[in-house]
Amino acid sequence: MADDFPDVMSPVVKVAPGLVGAALSLIFIMYLRIGLYKAKVGKDISHPRLDFLSAKIKSGAMAFLKEEYKFLGYFVLVVGLVLLLLFSVSPQEDDTDGVRMMAAFFVGAGLSALAGYGGMMVATDGNVRTTVACTAGTLNDGLKVAFATGAIMGFTVVGLGLGGVSCMYLLVGLDYNNAATMQVLTGFGFGASSIALFARVAGGIYTKAADVGADLVGKVEAGIDEDDPHNPAVIADNVGDNVGDVAGMGADLFESYVGSIIAAATLADTDARVALPFWLAGAGIVCSIIGFFAVHTKEEGAGWNSNLGALMFALEKGMYTAGGLFLGSAAVVVYVLDGLWDEYFCILIGLVAGMLIGKFTEYFTSFDFAPVISIKDRGVTGPATVVIQGLGVGMISCVPTVLILCVTIIVCNQIRGEYGVAIAAVGMLATLGITLATDAYGPVADNAGGLAEMDPKIPKEVRGKTDALDALGNTTAATGKGFAIGSAVLTSLSLLAAFKAQVGMSDADLNLADAVILAGVLFGAMLPYMFAALTMVSVGKAAAEIITEVRRQFAEIPGLKACIIKASEGLEIPPEEDVDPDSDKCVAISTRSSVREMLAPGTYAVLAPLVVGFLVGPRCLMGLLTGAIASGCMVAIMMSNAGGAWDNGKKLCEKLGIKKTEQGKACVVGDTVGDPFKDTSGPSLNILIKLMSMVSLTVAPLLKGNDDWDNFYYGFIPLGLFVLATFYLVKKEILTWKDPLEAMVSGATSQQV
Repeated sequence: MADDFPDVMSPVVKVAPGLVGAALSLIFIMYLRIGLYKAKVGKDISHPRLDFLSAKIKSGAMAFLKEEYKFLGYFVLVVGLVLLLLFSVSPQEDDTDGVRMMAAFFVGAGLSALAGYGGMMVATDGNVRTTVACTAGTLNDGLKVAFATGAIMGFTVVGLGLGGVSCMYLLVGLDYNNAATMQVLTGFGFGASSIALFARVAGGIYTKAADVGADLVGKVEAGIDEDDPHNPAVIADNVGDNVGDVAGMGADLFESYVGSIIAAATLADTDARVALPFWLAGAGIVCSIIGFFAVHTKEEGAGWNSNLGALMFALEKGMYTAGGLFLGSAAVVVYVLDGLWDEYFCILIGLVAGMLIGKFTEYFTSFDFAPVISIKDRGVTGPATVVIQGLGVGMISCVPTVLILCVTIIVCNQIRGEYGVAIAAVGMLATLGITLATDAYGPVADNAGGLAEMDPKIPKEVRGKTDALDALGNTTAATGKGFAIGSAVLTSLSLLAAFKAQVGMSDADLNLADAVILAGVLFGAMLPYMFAALTMVSVGKAAAEIITEVRRQFAEIPGLKACIIKASEGLEIPPEEDVDPDSDKCVAISTRSSVREMLAPGTYAVLAPLVVGFLVGPRCLMGLLTGAIASGCMVAIMMSNAGGAWDNGKKLCEKLGIKKTEQGKACVVGDTVGDPFKDTSGPSLNILIKLMSMVSLTVAPLLKGNDDWDNFYYGFIPLGLFVLATFYLVKKEILTWKDPLEAMVSGATSQQV
């Protein structure tokens, strides 16, 4: 733990490379934006409908963010005032503790929200430019536009994250020693974690409610293509790709990025080790910028028959270039910082572990390999066997990822103790700029393909190019989720070690046979299941509303049913007979449902560690965090990989031309089951374990020195809030087993009678 060790390095020197890296990142974003907005849009190639459709996606995304941030604004304000009160009443350093903690929390939350907003804005502008690039140019032109769009998101996250945490280290650390400064900086991490959780949960519910509704009614019932413009939920589905996989994933990795830096600096025992994560992150940004220019391909747009391995290598060239350069840069950094060569080996292990996790995730979720092919084969016997096989693939996929994490943790701990594990997490995330670019590229390519299909004037060969980019995006999205899980576990473990040090616990206090600790482990292991259940049920309820609305429009809008019949039979629809659905209604339903349904999981995630920590004590809270990390890791890997495998099983059916057969429809059902697995519940668990660890670390000074049940009466405050929140959520029918369509079904039954 960072205690009162001698200051041989000024605070400015500690964070200067981080500030330089953040500044370079923001300059690079400006360069990318200039290039992106010079790219042609639909009107430039006489396809104005592309611009119209893109504008609808953007307006839907902005409407969602506006509604979500309105709720989050109240939450951030209330929590910030609570932190001000707590640390003003019980200051750890001086009377300004509360103000500093509140300021750090507000800045962390604000920058996390800004990263999501910035990424969303550019992603919804990049989709149409990618479609146009594929229409007027080559596959490589489309790849470059989509990847540049994703890179703006990636470098926005690392630039704001590193710049924010570096600036706050200087500002909140005025007249404070390193230990006090790092304690206040946990408020920054808490703010980032809070926004990340709500953004990931709400975005995940939004995107999967729309996706499930569009798939079940459009593809399964009506037999039309995935992005057919006559499906009222298609625009909402495309909006969801952005709010879930751009804003949500960006906030998730923003939290991991700053959390790993905070954890490592908190566990440091010298100035050089405090500076190391800031210097490494700054070097990683420079290497990622260079790696960006290595991304290109000579592949042709052959749709699903494209060489996905060659396309994947086009993106991997950038990551491998950045990774290789980073290892050289890291060697220079550790040499300058007193020769921290033990830490260098931990950095190397963390970087390699991240790459290996990505490759194993690709194996279990890409349709080039046996696991996904086996799911497609089970479609012959119906959807039940598709679901069973997918669950099995998800479960077995835990094995290699967990083994890699275990080896990383044990070896790094052996080399440099808890700090070694923390700096391995920094190494894994150092080149996040380009890693996140490859992930954010996916939804941009997906939207580009959707736009190409929604405009009937776009030639079919263009759809072949966008399909190739989309197929690659599915793989990068899955590997990105695997990377996010691995980094979340290492970051959470580092935060857990920092919490143990801050509350003054010794190893002797942590006997797993002790009833209090074991109870905490069991309670913590249950929380990811409860959290996943809440988000899964929320998707089901929201999807039911979308399904009902789509069916209503199919039945009631004049001429729409006839268009659907022709579309399902592959017939051309004359412009005078074509009818547009009311897509705005589905966007409004998804927005309202997702923001409403995010309240329960978000509230419980924040309150659970507070109840246990203040009511029982820090030992039980250590057990809770341990159980949550272990359980959350397994459930997240299983759900994310199973969902990705189901998704690409369906894509494999499309590639083989069997998507409208019974086998293809069975795989569509599997994909529908997997949608909330891979895009809502699974990814949200990453943030759950990090948020609970960060909340615990933030309140650690208030628990320091407490034995079991000491001052337990303070625990009744968060417990009372827990009960009141539950009462409110039940009253508002957010927590309910009630069928959301009960009134409609009852009305239909009455009419039949």
